[in-house]
Amino acid sequence: MRPFLIALQFLTRIPLTLEGAPTDEEIGRSLLWYPLVGLLIGSLLWLCAATVGFTTPLLRAAILLVIWIGITGALHLDGLGDCADAWIGSRGDRERMLAIMKDPHAGPVAVATIVSVLMLKFAALDALIEHGHSASLILAPLLARAALPALFLTTPYVRAQGLGAPLAAHLPRANVQFMLALSSLGAVLVFRLQGLIALASSVIVLFTLREEFLRKLGGFTGDCAGAMTEFIEALVLISTALISMS
Repeated sequence: MRPFLIALQFLTRIPLTLEGAPTDEEIGRSLLWYPLVGLLIGSLLWLCAATVGFTTPLLRAAILLVIWIGITGALHLDGLGDCADAWIGSRGDRERMLAIMKDPHAGPVAVATIVSVLMLKFAALDALIEHGHSASLILAPLLARAALPALFLTTPYVRAQGLGAPLAAHLPRANVQFMLALSSLGAVLVFRLQGLIALASSVIVLFTLREEFLRKLGGFTGDCAGAMTEFIEALVLISTALISMS
C-alpha cells in the first residue's frame, strides 16, 4: 500500500501524510501504481464533467482544465517548460541543456510551449464534451502515466542524484511489463476504437520523444518525463476528439 500512496503523493496534490521517509525500494515500486493514479485522476475528471453538466461545453472544458492542473499541481507542465527552454536555449550542447533544465526560471519559449499545449487540451476537451464523449477523459491521464514506467523501463536515467534515480535503480522490471500489458489491454477492451487510437497515440509520442532524448542527452531526466506526459495527454485528447467527431 505504501508504494501506491507514494505514487499518489508524488503525482497529485491530494493531501497525504506518510509515516517515515520512504525507502528507495518503495519509491521504485511506486512506479507500478502510476497507471492506477492516472486512472484515479481521469475518474475524478469524468465525475467533475458530470457534475458541471449544466454548463456550456466551452465553460465545462475550461473548468475541467483548471481542475486537471490543480489535481496534478502543474507537475508535468513544469517539466514541459524546462524542456522547451533547454531544447531551444542549449543550441545542442548536452551539459548546457541539463543546466537549463535545473534552472527554476521560465523563459519565453517555456511560456509559449505551455500555453500552446494547454490551448490544444482545452480545444480537445471542448470537442469531446460537445460530442458526448467525456468518458474519454479517463484515457489521457491513464495512458500518460502508464508511459512513465515504460520510459524508465526502456531508457537510461541520466541524473545520478535526480528525483528519478531511486525509480530507475529499483524498478521492478517484470512487474512493470505486466502492468503495462494490463493497462494497454484494459484501455482497448473498455474504450474499444477510442482506446486503440489513444494507445497508438501514446506509443507514437513515447518512442518519438525517447529517440530525441537519447540523441540529445543519452537518456532522460524528470523534466523529460514531465514533457512526455503532457504531450501524450494532449495527443490522446486530440485523437479521441477527432474520432468522436467522425
